[in-house]
Amino acid sequence: QLQLVESGGGSVQSGGSLRLSCAASGLTYDMYSMGWFRQAPGKEREGVAAIDSAGGTRYADSVKGRFTISRNNVKNTLYLQMNSLKPEDTAMYYCAADRIYWYLLPSYAYWGQGTQVTVSS
Repeated sequence: QLQLVESGGGSVQSGGSLRLSCAASGLTYDMYSMGWFRQAPGKEREGVAAIDSAGGTRYADSVKGRFTISRNNVKNTLYLQMNSLKPEDTAMYYCAADRIYWYLLPSYAYWGQGTQVTVSS
């Protein structure tokens, strides 16, 4: 059974950094495209960053230059390095996986439970 487990969230001050991880199991990881999404209270889920099976990446304009998505196909783990965090980055962050590359669309078939990121000013 495919399972995605996020970790690394927490509370930081504006300008700080966090590194999120998403451990995947139950899949042939290197054949899957992966994405990071976030959802703040009262807002729709939005795509933050995505990476295809070949390593190609896509970022939301709001995080370009600050966030970096990467994957380790040996450890079956997805990462999101978040630098220069802002209060508006506060949200629950989810990782997602699918054989189809949905870019930043929330159409991925498999989702983790999320990890909370809170950025204070």
